[in-house]
Amino acid sequence: MNIHEYQGKQVLAKYGVAVPRGHVAFTVDEAVKAAEDLGGPVFVVKSQIHAGGRGAGRFKDNPDGKGGVRVVKSVDEVRDNAAEMLNHILVTKQTGPDGKEVKRLYIEEGCDIARELYMGMLLDRETSRLLIMASTEGGMEIEEVAEATPEKILKVTIDPATGIQPYHARQLAFGLGLEGNQVKSGIKLIMSLYQAFNDLDCSMVEINPLVVTGAGDVMALDAKVGFDDNALYRHKDVADMRDEEEEDPAELEAGKWELNYVKLDGEIGCMVNGAGLAMATMDIIKLEGSEPANFLDVGGGATAERVTAAFKIILSDPNVKGILVNIFGGIMRCDVIAEGVVTAAKEVDLHVPLVVRLEGTNVEKGKQIMADSGLPITSADDLGDAAKKVVAAVREAG
Repeated sequence: MNIHEYQGKQVLAKYGVAVPRGHVAFTVDEAVKAAEDLGGPVFVVKSQIHAGGRGAGRFKDNPDGKGGVRVVKSVDEVRDNAAEMLNHILVTKQTGPDGKEVKRLYIEEGCDIARELYMGMLLDRETSRLLIMASTEGGMEIEEVAEATPEKILKVTIDPATGIQPYHARQLAFGLGLEGNQVKSGIKLIMSLYQAFNDLDCSMVEINPLVVTGAGDVMALDAKVGFDDNALYRHKDVADMRDEEEEDPAELEAGKWELNYVKLDGEIGCMVNGAGLAMATMDIIKLEGSEPANFLDVGGGATAERVTAAFKIILSDPNVKGILVNIFGGIMRCDVIAEGVVTAAKEVDLHVPLVVRLEGTNVEKGKQIMADSGLPITSADDLGDAAKKVVAAVREAG
């Protein structure tokens, strides 16, 4: 689960991470009031959406204008810029061409920036440890830094048995070129970030830019914070910060049915049980020359109702031109899947080719259910056969 920048800063501030003062605003009047409370003389008006690249983004109704993060020098300028940003569509590299509507702003005090740095924390699955990345190239996308100048990224892994130690923080501080009192300030911020990450079951914390001020303080000028969905039951205060309007409606609906769904850009909808089998299904679709429209894992114990819901979610994507159902019935029975597929196909307007590959428990019974349904469902013998049939059917349909 992701949260907005202002929420991330509120969370991190509770752990002692230094952040600039600021207030969230949902209306122009609230933005003006926030600026008046801060007192100036410099303000930053920030669009709050779940996407990076806001400053370099452009608003859809004014593509040649300013971006979604603006530095201004008066309350009147805050008012004018807030009016230009609120309820308008901001397009960034991460939103795609459709962009996202800005429904809230963060009005923040200006900061005397001497240097811009980068810091990120995430779980490294290769080492099963928390990985802290730091770079002197703050303000840039870390992927671009990794590609162009990988030597400028400092990486430190933290053993969960010991947790972070002061020497880890010192290594990072010196690696970032901090000097004098900056080192003390940087170490405090790093230790606080780690504590927040660990206590709140975060999946990622990214500070870009992390800045050194003219006074020598190290401060989080931005905050991108994500949490492990599986641990939200332990953190009701975090779960309450969820902004469902920022999430994909199909992914949100899938979550209600305990389905693992991620929308992609292809044309073949996939419904599979098991993450590994789902990845193999997507790979073989690409091998046959097409692209998967989604990742959808119905899990090992799905009911006919959940399968029906999964089917409807796939068909809600207008880019889907064909559907491949690939089920290995171990825990899940093939006849349950077949019943769900038939029920869903009858409830929705099935206007695209449907290919189903079943294998495992009650497979013959499942195939019989589909054969007796009278619906245009194509059965496949194996995964390779299924992929060939669905791609061919889509191409034939034009």
